[in-house]
Order: sequence, then C-alpha cells, then structure tokens
Amino acid sequence: MSKRLRLAMQKSGRLSDRSRDLLARAGIGIEWRSGQLHCRAHAFPLDVMLVRDDDIPQYVADGICDLGIVGSNMIAERLDARGQAGKVVTLRTLEFGRCRLSIAVPSSAGIKDISALAGKRIATSYPDSLRQYLLAQKVSADIVEISGSVEVAPTMGVADAICDLVSSGATLSANHLVEIAVVYSSEAVLVRTAKPLDDEILSGIDRLTARLSGVVRAEQAKYIMMNAPATAVDAIRRVIPGLEEPTVIPLYGDKQRVAIHAVAPEPIFWETMEGLKQAGATSILVVPIEKIIE
Repeated sequence: MSKRLRLAMQKSGRLSDRSRDLLARAGIGIEWRSGQLHCRAHAFPLDVMLVRDDDIPQYVADGICDLGIVGSNMIAERLDARGQAGKVVTLRTLEFGRCRLSIAVPSSAGIKDISALAGKRIATSYPDSLRQYLLAQKVSADIVEISGSVEVAPTMGVADAICDLVSSGATLSANHLVEIAVVYSSEAVLVRTAKPLDDEILSGIDRLTARLSGVVRAEQAKYIMMNAPATAVDAIRRVIPGLEEPTVIPLYGDKQRVAIHAVAPEPIFWETMEGLKQAGATSILVVPIEKIIE
C-alpha cells in the first residue's frame, strides 16, 4: 500500500495513553517523541496526528484526517449538536474512556429534578450539548460557558448547577455535588470521515479496524479449559458464556471423560467457575487472550 492513513489522536489527556497502548497491541509500532505532533508508524501505512481532542471531530469531518480516536462526547458536542451529524462514521467503540455528561447541583440545594433549574445558571464546557438537552426537556436556563474546573462554579457563585463529564463521581462528591440528570453516555470510539475515500485508503482502514477490533475483543475475553464426564457436556455448555460452541476432545485412555475448550467473551467470575464445577467440570483453567481475529 503506497498511500498512508492519517489518524487524529489526543496528544495528551485521559484518552492519550490508552490510545497509544491500543495501537501498540495492534502491532503498530510508533516512536513517540516529546513535543512531536506528527508520528509515522513502522510496518504499517499510518501517520498519527497528535492534536487537541476537541479538534479531532472537525479534522475528521473535513477529511483532513481519514480517522480519529476520540470520545463520543466530542462528536456529540462538536458535530451532532451543531447540525453536522453524519459527517463522521463510527467504526467501532473501543471499550475505554467511559464516562457520562451529567447535570449536577449542590447537595444542599435540595434540587431533585431538571425542571427545577428553569431560570437558573448552569456552568459547562459543553454548551451546545447542554443547550440541545435543555431544549428537548423544555427547560429554559442560562448557560455559562467555562473551561476547566467546572465543578467549583457553584461554590464560586458563578452558577447554580454544572454540566460536566463524570466518571466515578468522586470529583462531584468531593465538591458536594449530586447528579440529577444524564445528558448522554460517552466512550472512546474509532471514527472515519464520511467524505469519499479511494479503495486503497478504505482497504487500509479495514485492516486497521480489524486489528483494533481483535485487540478490543480479546481484552475481556478468556480462554477456558476443563475436564468433565462426557455426559456433563450439555450442562457445561449452558454455563459457559461462549462466543461459539466449545471444542470437545476425548481424553487419551479414558472413554468416559473429555476435555472442553471454549472462548468466553466476558470475564470469568468465581460464580461461573463454581457453576462449571457443579455441572461436573474439574481441572478448570482460565487464561487471557491476546488477540481475536475473525
């Protein structure tokens, strides 16, 4: 492939390290140098542009970059809420960077419902998403646009409530805030421009997407092996959360017992292992999977 893909990625912040790790585990070697905003991959036709996360949606929408790894909250704020929905195509979620855009109020305010914010001031770094949400809820409130440290706005008297990204909720709790509404949920996504692309670039995008999908699918998946009586196979099949039917292999020198191997697309909890044991399984072994390619 002579043409190179262009991928926009956050240069620093909550998605940066996970995005770099994802590329590395997909076999795409990149030498990251401090201060360098353009990096070339080795052994794969990919150029990475390290930019601000709020610029990524527009770069991809305009075709400046073919692809982007970005939080879906940025797509919602920079494109969807501004009437540019459909200018990028989401290829897949990446299973990290999960959070939600929430409206929160001081715990002492006694506000339980979004309707109580009518005529109040709401501080946010996501004015367009908030404006769209308030319109849908038929709530008229003043939006105070600020960047950074949104959670201190009520304490400083800047606003009566906030609309900000929430992960664990620990920051809200530390600032004596409680959530009263969720505008939307967000996570890291791989997107491509909706502009026409030639076949060579599309082929490269397919290759990259397949690699990233293989890594993402393997993150939670586990390979599980066990021995069991042949008569217990059906009962064990009902317990294993498998991607496909398990492989059943006769044990050498024992016609009454078999080995069962399966891929589980989710974590294997102790409850699952206890259920397998109750169904007749023994010598249960669970191991991680590095990649899954279909």
